[in-house]
This record gives sequence, C-alpha cells and structure tokens, in this order.
Amino acid sequence: MKDDFFEPQVAVFSAGCFWGVQYYFDQIPGVLETEVGYTGGRTQNPTYGLVCNTDTGHAEAVRIVFNPNVVDYQTLLKHFFRMHNPTQVDRQGPDIGTQYRSSIFYQSDEQKQVAEKEIVNQQQNFKKPIATRIAYGREFWPAEDYHQKFVERTGQGMCHVAYKPL
Repeated sequence: MKDDFFEPQVAVFSAGCFWGVQYYFDQIPGVLETEVGYTGGRTQNPTYGLVCNTDTGHAEAVRIVFNPNVVDYQTLLKHFFRMHNPTQVDRQGPDIGTQYRSSIFYQSDEQKQVAEKEIVNQQQNFKKPIATRIAYGREFWPAEDYHQKFVERTGQGMCHVAYKPL
C-alpha cells in the first residue's frame, strides 16, 4: 500500500482547444488541479490573441498537477491519447493551426522516456502515424482568467473532446 505522503507531480499536454482538454483531465481521480495556458513557443507573456493570430510557436496546453499515488503519468498519457486524435497535424476537430497541435511537454527525463514508450504502444490503435510531438516543458504561461475552467463555468466548449473513462 502506498503511504499517504506524496510529492505532487506535473504533466503538460496540448491536444487541441484547451477548454475541453482541461475539463477531461479534471474528471480523472488523482488530478489535483489544472490550468490552461500557452507553452512551446518563443513569445514571452503570450495572450490568446497573439497565439491565435500570429506565429508565437505556442500551443494551447493544460498544466496538470497530480497525485502519483492515485494516478501515474502513464495513465495520464493513456487518457491523453484517448481524448483526441494524435494522428492529426496542427489541428483537432474544427480547430486548425499550430496552436492546436498534439504535444507532450515532458517535465523530466523519466517522463520523456515514458512518453516515447507510450507513443510506440499507442500506435497499434491508429491506422495513421501518430503525429504527437514530444518537447521539453519550458515555461508555461497561464491563459487569461476567462479561459480557466471554461466548460465547468459555461457548459460549453468541449469541442472535439468527449470524456471516456479507461
């Protein structure tokens, strides 16, 4: 039995519009908090308008703080691959652009290794090659307040995401 003490861990994923991605991960036991924002680009202090209308290089992403005694990183990755189409390049559902790319922003060498193995494991579930990018998780810029918990607050914005428990 795992003891009650734990060191929270962080995972960062982009899988299309961040509203539905955040809502999906909020449903998973062991996820302690989520925050939507921007990462993976070169612009400092990006805004939604900049990310959507210029070439900042950032993706709409979700930062997930989780209890590894309840849910491990590999399980989060399995959810990540179930909740979007990782074979699409720079798009998800109706949203098109590099900010909607499928990416895993690893926080440690261990996360990178687990992500690389999971992509190989997941490929059997898809006819097309997985296009998910793996990159080191550089600075994460929180999105504007009106984007945080958008689905929870409005009941809208699931876009391409449907919650499917493992």
